[in-house]
Amino acid sequence: MPAVSDDPTNVLNCTSLRQQQLSTLLNPYGIKIKPVADNESIPGSFFGEREAGLVGNTLYLRNDTPVHSALHESGHYICMDPARRIKLDTDAEGDYDEENGVCYLQILLADHLPNIGKERMMTDMDSWGYTFRLGSAKAWFKNDAADAKQWLINHNIINIQQQPTWQYRKN
Repeated sequence: MPAVSDDPTNVLNCTSLRQQQLSTLLNPYGIKIKPVADNESIPGSFFGEREAGLVGNTLYLRNDTPVHSALHESGHYICMDPARRIKLDTDAEGDYDEENGVCYLQILLADHLPNIGKERMMTDMDSWGYTFRLGSAKAWFKNDAADAKQWLINHNIINIQQQPTWQYRKN
């Protein structure tokens, strides 16, 4: 298993320990982690390569899958409407508002993983190539994401204190 420093983008990966931590974190949402062997293709991966895969409520991860990818795909499962969740296979679909909600939620969820947190999540998102009109995930989160936060509150995914409710979208 490569060390984080061996990663050319220097993002945190889903090592076995982190997969266990993610399993605990995502359990309230009914999301199950399924490890994928190194160098095997990841089922349900929309982008392929190392990116997390999502089929139904199963999140597929390899040791080299970035944590940000695991949280992003989980965020799609949490934020999508029930009709899409039932038939979910690889492509989460979703609209602009939902995508912003997913990005915001993955940043918040990172605070609930040991030794990761919001700041590291935003750094990893920038390193990987997420794009935000203010130039960085941090600038977006702090100065331009009120609509994403409100969308998550409206769907009871987070509360007003920006803490997860541990419920997924119901409508």
